Amino acid sequence: MLTRSLLFCPGDEREMMKKAVESGADAVIFDLEDAVAPAAHREAHRETSEFIKTLDDPDPSISVRINPLNRGGRQDINAVVQNAGSLPNSVVLPKSDSAESVETLSSHLSSVDAESVDIIPLIETADGLMSAEEIATAPGVVAIAYGDQDYTADVGATVTDEKVESLFSRQRIVATAEAAGIDALDTVYTSIDDADGLQKQVEMIITFGFDGKLAIHPTQVDVINDAFTPNLDEIEWAETVIEGQRQAIEAETGVFTVDGQMIDPPLIERARTILDRATAAGIR
Repeated sequence: MLTRSLLFCPGDEREMMKKAVESGADAVIFDLEDAVAPAAHREAHRETSEFIKTLDDPDPSISVRINPLNRGGRQDINAVVQNAGSLPNSVVLPKSDSAESVETLSSHLSSVDAESVDIIPLIETADGLMSAEEIATAPGVVAIAYGDQDYTADVGATVTDEKVESLFSRQRIVATAEAAGIDALDTVYTSIDDADGLQKQVEMIITFGFDGKLAIHPTQVDVINDAFTPNLDEIEWAETVIEGQRQAIEAETGVFTVDGQMIDPPLIERARTILDRATAAGIR
């Protein structure tokens, strides 16, 4: 599953759902939590379920953010997965504080014949961050996502332009995901009209090791996708590194250089990551 960009969209707005699917995002998340007023939940259930049924082998991947299990999440699942024709590819579980909550969701999905639906826990609290290792290895989990606004509010952090208050939490999410062999997804960027700020933040979180980023508006999708897609120079460098490694193995030499730079195992791994991203994006 390609996860450069994951675009949130209200689950009760049919026209916005159509635009989201056509936005170029790698995944669209129909939101039944924050984006839907309590009085509109029943309408959102109907709209989301019916709209998913209209999608024929959809590209992008389709996800649904449910409410926490103790605040209507089970009802969200029951309404959306009424039959196999409305199964999303994944479910986003907000306020994921423990592996137990993810295991409960996994069991409930199985009980309604939706065990094929993947799970993306959203880490938004101190408890969730400290339980990230167990959450990441719970049944059905394919990625973990970081929710910065709720997390910083939970710990009482002072929000800064430089986002220094989020350095630890972001690095912990990346390390946990890598250790579990799943994707790490970064939080939303809330300033919709600030494309330059979004660009800078995406470049920063790529250096951290994130695999993708959540989005809240279609105009953010191209910025995110472009940043996570290797350019031709990067691809050429990576291919040269992998070819150099092959030749070094054949010659039984442990060290080789590319453009005067000594290539060691971390750079070889970096080259593989670049080529994997290029292949996933369909440009190689």
